[in-house]
Amino acid sequence: MTKEDFISIADTIPEEPGIYQFIDKQDKILYVGKAKNLKNRVSSYFNSAKHQMNKTKVMLKHARRIDVTVVDSEADAYLLENSLIKKFQPRYNVDLKDGKSYTYLCIKNEPYPRVFFTRKLIKDGSTYFGPYTSKWRAKILLDLIRDLFPLRTCAYHLSPENIKAGKFKVCLEYHIKNCYGPCVGLEEESRYLERIDQVKNILKGNFKPVKEHLMAQMTQAAADLDFERAQNWKDKMIAFEDYQGKSTVSNINLKDVDVFSVDIDRDQGLVYYMKVVNGAVINTYVAELNLKIAEDPEDLLAITIPHIRRKFGSVALEVIVPIAVEIADPMITITVPQRGDKHKLLELVEKNLTLHKLQKRREEMNRKGKVTHAERIIKTLAQDLQMEDLPYHIECFDNSNLQGSHPVASCVVFRNAKPAKKDYRHYNIKTVEGPNDFASMEEVVYRRYRRLQEEGETLPQLIIIDGGKGQLSSAVKSLETLGIDQDVTVVGIAKRLEEIFFPGDPIPLYINKKSESLKLIQQLRNEAHRFAITFHRQKRSQRFTTSELTDIKGIGEKTAKKLLTHFKSVKRLREASFEDMESVVGKIAARAICNHFSHELEAFDNDAQNVSHQ
Repeated sequence: MTKEDFISIADTIPEEPGIYQFIDKQDKILYVGKAKNLKNRVSSYFNSAKHQMNKTKVMLKHARRIDVTVVDSEADAYLLENSLIKKFQPRYNVDLKDGKSYTYLCIKNEPYPRVFFTRKLIKDGSTYFGPYTSKWRAKILLDLIRDLFPLRTCAYHLSPENIKAGKFKVCLEYHIKNCYGPCVGLEEESRYLERIDQVKNILKGNFKPVKEHLMAQMTQAAADLDFERAQNWKDKMIAFEDYQGKSTVSNINLKDVDVFSVDIDRDQGLVYYMKVVNGAVINTYVAELNLKIAEDPEDLLAITIPHIRRKFGSVALEVIVPIAVEIADPMITITVPQRGDKHKLLELVEKNLTLHKLQKRREEMNRKGKVTHAERIIKTLAQDLQMEDLPYHIECFDNSNLQGSHPVASCVVFRNAKPAKKDYRHYNIKTVEGPNDFASMEEVVYRRYRRLQEEGETLPQLIIIDGGKGQLSSAVKSLETLGIDQDVTVVGIAKRLEEIFFPGDPIPLYINKKSESLKLIQQLRNEAHRFAITFHRQKRSQRFTTSELTDIKGIGEKTAKKLLTHFKSVKRLREASFEDMESVVGKIAARAICNHFSHELEAFDNDAQNVSHQ
């Protein structure tokens, strides 16, 4: 497969997590890989051929096509890659052929159940959660569970008889309050099982009460100025948010099933198939059917399911579908799930079917005309910020002052991802005294959009505020006053960690540092900052120059500005004749200026003479 071959299909590869497969002309899988961003990862094979390993060059030489499968997260991509490599043993894969399994969290079926890591699934009534692709993440989660709900870690058989006989003694875990001492009867089993129920809720994804607890702990630690403890709580909260209670790709509660979804796109029927064996996805396939006449989705599934099952040698006795369908084989159970693990699998299949359909349409669009660079960035930004409308018109605000002096602000405007400098605006802060960035931002945003409303101009789709939650809240207050807070998307960007804040949401968004959309936001922020700083320096320079003239007795601020407007600088004013000054400001003011400059010159000459005598 050459670089030219890849360029022809590059636009059809999504920028989502998933797995990719290089396949040869005999439809044999040569290599399976995972990716957080499929398009970026697959592109890398064709962008740096000079430094590629020989085996990679050989693999690309034999490859004839690339298949991709989208999943919900990077963790699911790890799991699907694991399943496919173990199933097909591709020639160019190495890492996952040893049969090593991922980590699970086990809640042991025993008195006073323990919670621990395991790689083995034993059918003894224990409850398993996972699998986990990152043991480090899972360890943070397990530590957090033990912090919130102290549980025993010993392997004693805590039967009522053993406890009553006094066979055990409390250990260090009891003394450091990591355990309540059930081994010596200091805790009733019913109380212990209540905590186990809470642990199960957490692992199933019932995070709301736990997140509230974590947020309270983090806020309290920050209020106590104990920033190390606050960071520790924040790390644990991030682990909770990233965690998925159950994978949609590998699930020990599912056995052998076939999952199908169907869609009719104009004159073509599409049927997506996912083969699941022992709870793991091992293959996917899309059947494209040219329709001669109108067909119902039920009929398409009834025709296609037996054919695809024979093609892939499926012996699964259960078929999961989105709609009821009749199959001739009485041994097969047809399931239309409404919730639970099977429904998650069906959602994943339908997501991939939608993606396949979009890829086909994108290929058609590419044949008619390629998407421009600016359009791609704008679409990516809309996806990252979850905007309904594409942000063709973006405005960014920034404040500037020096210890409260000469407060100014700027508004820069980008259209189609490019600066529209004729629309840039400067603002002198009028209603705020002293260094108050929040109030300044509230004033400027209000003035900007009240003016647009009065002039009947269109509003931007996106407003960016250079600052954190405080400046963002001030801007939103003005938008609410004007009644346009629901008509635009507004975000704040904090400089230190490039955090994107949304109104009313304390948790920031982190966009990939290499993302084109983040680079566009940074360009807007930097341009607004540059524009504000430049204006601020001009104001300071003008103010210092004006104050030099207003120090002259009889010269006010208006007269000083009049002189500067005419002569352009104090230096030119010094060199001007009395008649020139008189023509601008009159005889009295001109004489005062000449007297002032002549006194300055005499003082300078006297200083020079004193220096020479010394």
